[in-house]
Amino acid sequence: MTLECMLEFEKEEEKEKVLALMRRFSSATRYAYKRLLEGVAEKEIEKATQEKHKLNARYVKDAVLIAKQVLKSCMQRGQNPKKLVFGSRELFEKLKKKHLTGKRREKLRQRWEERRYCYLYSRGEKFHKGNLNLRFVNLNNQWHLRINLGNGEYVWAKVVRNAKRHKDKWIDFTWRLLEAEKSGEWFAYNVRLKVRNGKFYAQVSWEEKTVEPVITKAYGVIGIDINAYPFHLALAYVSTDGNLEKFERIDLREMEGKTKNQREHIAWHIARQVVERALENGKAIVVEDLQKVPKGRRGDGLAKLRRKLHKWAYRSVLEKIEVYARSMGVQLIKVNPAYTSIIGKLKYSPMLGIDKDVAGAYVIGRRGLGFEERLPKNYRELLKDKEFLAYAIAKVDERINKLKSELKRETNEYKRNALKERVKRLRKYLELLLSYTRDSGKSEPATQQAVNREMKPMRGRAKSLQKSWRVLSVALAVLLATTCLEWCRDHSPLKRVLISGDWARVAGKGSPSLPGQGTTAQNKCSFIHFG
Repeated sequence: MTLECMLEFEKEEEKEKVLALMRRFSSATRYAYKRLLEGVAEKEIEKATQEKHKLNARYVKDAVLIAKQVLKSCMQRGQNPKKLVFGSRELFEKLKKKHLTGKRREKLRQRWEERRYCYLYSRGEKFHKGNLNLRFVNLNNQWHLRINLGNGEYVWAKVVRNAKRHKDKWIDFTWRLLEAEKSGEWFAYNVRLKVRNGKFYAQVSWEEKTVEPVITKAYGVIGIDINAYPFHLALAYVSTDGNLEKFERIDLREMEGKTKNQREHIAWHIARQVVERALENGKAIVVEDLQKVPKGRRGDGLAKLRRKLHKWAYRSVLEKIEVYARSMGVQLIKVNPAYTSIIGKLKYSPMLGIDKDVAGAYVIGRRGLGFEERLPKNYRELLKDKEFLAYAIAKVDERINKLKSELKRETNEYKRNALKERVKRLRKYLELLLSYTRDSGKSEPATQQAVNREMKPMRGRAKSLQKSWRVLSVALAVLLATTCLEWCRDHSPLKRVLISGDWARVAGKGSPSLPGQGTTAQNKCSFIHFG
């Protein structure tokens, strides 16, 4: 749980002392980051940092910790850690261009310097009354933040924050501090100081007391899939026997175009709504364990999509659902996200007449209950059909040649980049189909060998199954006359393939007329809007 409050200083000289401390700390963080890139041992970095920046041992450890976290974040995002810019690369690049002058440029420069030079962090410890260096203290019924300058001197800053509503977590935080003062049983809280527009702010974070799960998967689960386009949550209510009971969607478009604080408020409101539904239905919550979602790169010709994906606050929403669920005693299960969307689109979307987003949530829910997804019989037969695979290969090759012709005629650089990306993607699909065709006669027997039966056959079987789903995703996209099933909304034509295996008719006549197709099931879906 993280909250923010503003700080006020009685004297200007106290503010200058804190600013000097923040500059030394931020400099120590950058120094430690460079030493980590050089491969210096952590203990040596701490010793050298303390000698150079004259900080106490606790501040030094915190500076090294932040440097390690920044480096780890760069590696996870696939960025070059040597090109990191402290203080925001976006602001730095704007300043380099010098396209702004006067007050606008000065304001931009101030924002960058505040983010680069003006921050301070201190980890909490319950053995040091919650926090050793940055501690909240109640003096005459007024909360203050005691800031340790590191030389035996302290600065007291007045905390300015009023509870905005009766359920404001600030009330819980200050109440816990008062109780800890009486009982001596402290809890750890982390404090981060920042400067914005010349004003000082403190962000305090702590772990809320977890409640033992009362609502478990014993009576079913709610599978949740978060989707970027359209921006919404898909909720699938799954019974203990793996059947879909009902579904709904929660619209997240209210978060678009809002400030960070407004998005945070809406995200908490959404998390509360999701957990309340879990409590009402007596079901646990299952979400994907998302670590990293590709959001495109510059020059791919998909600028509009890239902007949408960068605004996709999937992690913020899921984290708040997890925090609120645990505080309310609702079991939250995280599952491997691999192939949930593909399985939902190919298997359950046409079978149950639901859209791909709800189908993905349904697969997530089933996976949380421990169910494994098998290839339907007609899909297995389809992968053995050489004529079908040859048809898919020919169609993909035909599209590649068509895009190459368009590429030769196109003169717009950005449109050319988009076409190149499509060609690149289709070539990967073509290689996947060709490799599967070459190996289809070899992969199955290899997984059934008796040698090392406990390990190798299982691994081979899982890898073969995953490849089968990928091949089906590409080949069936050809039947639906699209380059990728990711962008296709209507998967009802695949129902004929699931029932009878008649892929030729689907490929020749498009969408056939079958009972139960279309969007009849989608009419049951409800949207929830937040103001």
